[in-house]
Amino acid sequence: MAGKEQSHIRFLIVLMLFTASCCSYGDRVVLSIVGVDISHQLGLNPLKLGYLFSGFSWAYVVAQLPAGGLLDRYGSKRVYGISIVAWSILALIAGFIGFLPAAMGFGLLFAIRLLSGLAQSPVFPGNGRIVAAWFPTAERGRASAIFNSSQYFALVIFGPVMGWLVQHYGWKACFWLGGIVSLLLSVVWFRVIHSVKSHPHISDAEISYIEEGGGLANMDQNLRKGANPNQLTWSAVRMLLSNRMLVGIYIGQYCITTLTWFFLTWFPVYLNQARHIAIAKAGLLAAVPALCGSIGGVFGGIVSDHLLKNGNSLSVARKVPIVAGMALSMTMIGCNYVSGQMAVILLMSLAFFGKGFGALGWTVISDVSPRNMIGINGGLFNLIGNIAGITTPIIIGWIVQRTGSFNLALVFVGVTALAAIVAYLPLVGRIHRVEFGSKEQTKEQPA
Repeated sequence: MAGKEQSHIRFLIVLMLFTASCCSYGDRVVLSIVGVDISHQLGLNPLKLGYLFSGFSWAYVVAQLPAGGLLDRYGSKRVYGISIVAWSILALIAGFIGFLPAAMGFGLLFAIRLLSGLAQSPVFPGNGRIVAAWFPTAERGRASAIFNSSQYFALVIFGPVMGWLVQHYGWKACFWLGGIVSLLLSVVWFRVIHSVKSHPHISDAEISYIEEGGGLANMDQNLRKGANPNQLTWSAVRMLLSNRMLVGIYIGQYCITTLTWFFLTWFPVYLNQARHIAIAKAGLLAAVPALCGSIGGVFGGIVSDHLLKNGNSLSVARKVPIVAGMALSMTMIGCNYVSGQMAVILLMSLAFFGKGFGALGWTVISDVSPRNMIGINGGLFNLIGNIAGITTPIIIGWIVQRTGSFNLALVFVGVTALAAIVAYLPLVGRIHRVEFGSKEQTKEQPA
């Protein structure tokens, strides 16, 4: 352990979370880049492609609560690290499906995506849990915004590369690239990630800074002592669902995640089919709004933490970026009224920036979760939010197939952003840390 000068290991930790989340979202976004190519090879209509897009989320959603329980029981490093190895192997296997007959391809690829969703279920509950341990309250907005911006930055990194790969080497190479990169990442993960007080390079001063600022630095210490952490039970889930503020946050996350899954799945297809942009160029152009989303994500966290440090309440600091960001996201509906490609990219860039700016759900979860239920609450939050990963691709596929146009699909996504504002304003109320007593009543404590 380092000496009296404060180290800054927590920034290395959040960089690791950002990198791991980028690889996770790279695996999720690969189908959006190769979707047109796979549709041609496997003979898929828009609705069937929508089901394939949703395959990841079916298992991802179901596994969220067990993943949260595993994180609370065995710790973030072990569970998250095994997750990285598992999804890497599945990505490599997915590429080989391209050598099988088309009649078998859809079912096997759907099964692989289900297993990949299962494997990646600990990622974001693990991110929220690690940030709650490593960062004081006043820094959580930025830290959470950094790892959350991975969902946009993944498209910035992988979109152009995979667009080029699919044009020159076919869709199989895209899965292989993701698998190899993630396997290399898993080696780094096990070397870099530790609990706060067991990190070999952290200083006493940094530990004190984290603890005094509200960081839960002791979160995983009891695991080494054989203590029995809070267990995943239906009673625990019912307690969480009995709290109006938490329910409002869950609903808001579902609405916000609807925007995420539009951009992760149908957006490059929209550029290709509705705007007649070649898939290689679509991958490159999709990176522009994604970069704006990444910038918006980091900026939203900075603004939120700045509001908090300037004496505003936790509710104001978190809600202002969320409401403003979702309002800006609704600009995507304007794409229905413009014809030029650059106008479309500009409007989508504004919408993507707004989505990133307002995506503070994981920050809020770190602020409000019961101290001994952060993994479980993060899992429930992510479960409800990522139901949108099932519904959004299928609803958009159904709309496109029925109408032959993306116009109503963009309206659907824009209206969902408005619903997120409604969830966070009247329903959530005051944002505060929740603690459950023996009679399943809640009391408010400072976050």
